[in-house]
Amino acid sequence: MRVFLLFLFVTLSLSAQHILPLRERAAAIEAVQEERLNTLLPKLMAENDLDLWVLITREYNEDPVVRTLLPPTWLNARRRTILVFAKDPKTGAVERVAMTRYAFGKFFPSVWNKEKQPDQWQALADYILAKAPKKIGINTSEGYGIADGLAHTDYQGLYSALPPRYRQRLVSAEALAVAWIETRTPKEMLLFQQLTEITHRIIAEAFSTEVITPGVTTTEDVVWWLREKVSGLGLDTWFHPTVDVQRNEASDLYAFDGQQKLDVIQAGDLLHCDFGITYLTLNTDCQELAYVLRPGEKKAPAYLEAALAAGNRVQDLFTDRFKTGRTGNATLKMSLDAGRAEGLRPHIYTHPLGTYGHSAGTTFGMWDAQDGVPGNGDHPLRENTAYAIELNTKVFLPEWDKDIRVMLEEPGFWGSNGFRYIHGRQTQLLLVGGQGSHLGE
Repeated sequence: MRVFLLFLFVTLSLSAQHILPLRERAAAIEAVQEERLNTLLPKLMAENDLDLWVLITREYNEDPVVRTLLPPTWLNARRRTILVFAKDPKTGAVERVAMTRYAFGKFFPSVWNKEKQPDQWQALADYILAKAPKKIGINTSEGYGIADGLAHTDYQGLYSALPPRYRQRLVSAEALAVAWIETRTPKEMLLFQQLTEITHRIIAEAFSTEVITPGVTTTEDVVWWLREKVSGLGLDTWFHPTVDVQRNEASDLYAFDGQQKLDVIQAGDLLHCDFGITYLTLNTDCQELAYVLRPGEKKAPAYLEAALAAGNRVQDLFTDRFKTGRTGNATLKMSLDAGRAEGLRPHIYTHPLGTYGHSAGTTFGMWDAQDGVPGNGDHPLRENTAYAIELNTKVFLPEWDKDIRVMLEEPGFWGSNGFRYIHGRQTQLLLVGGQGSHLGE
């Protein structure tokens, strides 16, 4: 707990963000895992009416759910790893054990004695029969890859080891697996705020004259600066970042259309980045905009700030329609209709965020699925979940005689008190070449 609090209350600076040493990261991760296992898992198993949850994986072929449980000193599972959660039908308490040669970290004691029972599958079957479960959850799913981590070979091993009457009790644990992946705990949200702040600070530095020299620096230069910055901080990116420009002349409208990009950053450009990092088992995903000041300019043109405001309006119309139990597809339609009614041209493709960058939970559209996403979009919005509020709106600029696309993405949280951005959102353009507030004329 001391380490955890130390992390929470450190002062971050742009020049030297405080990133925990690896040993202290392990302690923080264990604190989060303990909270999730002790307070969250029993609740989720009760809600999903499962008596047993069996996770089976092998080294270098880890089930995505098992990866959330790996001890921080393990980089992979070992041999065949079998974890079992057994709910007490009277108390609701959940016993967690490892049907493995060794204990699985601090929280899963091994209950398999290979010398007494050489057959791991039979040992698992014996344990299951002793618990006499009515429903045995396994990680199979058509809709969510994250919840479909049980390999066919391992399924066959489990199925063959069980008596016929127990084979009929095997059911998909999709709902439980999705809930486990998507739900955030109080400790995690404290970490998430810090993680998002680090992300914002890195973007602000990237979109500054510390990195960009107009007429010299290319978009790829900034992309690789971002990668080097993250690596230098001892962090990881979960996807390769992008940086692109829109300007008052022939240029691409879309950032990801595969067409030739304008490489050299110029004064007067509208810059856009898509960037996220991984730290302490969580991920961020941010898209922000910057304006490259021309000589003599002190602020961005009013029409570009107005375009950003239109993007902010789409964000508000969207998140104002969040409601616990409402599906992503329903929320998407309501939000698009509301935006169009105001004369906006919105495009929404928001996804769950947290344990994975594109995580489990409800999905609010995709860039090529604005009529809804079958399956994932039918999942209801749950409390204590995080999302990358990812969207854009087209804005026609008379000054440029063309459309631009205002692309925004910020981590957000939905809980009992409604929606909030985890570390705020962009409401003003970042300025490349702007003076600090402490400087006079």
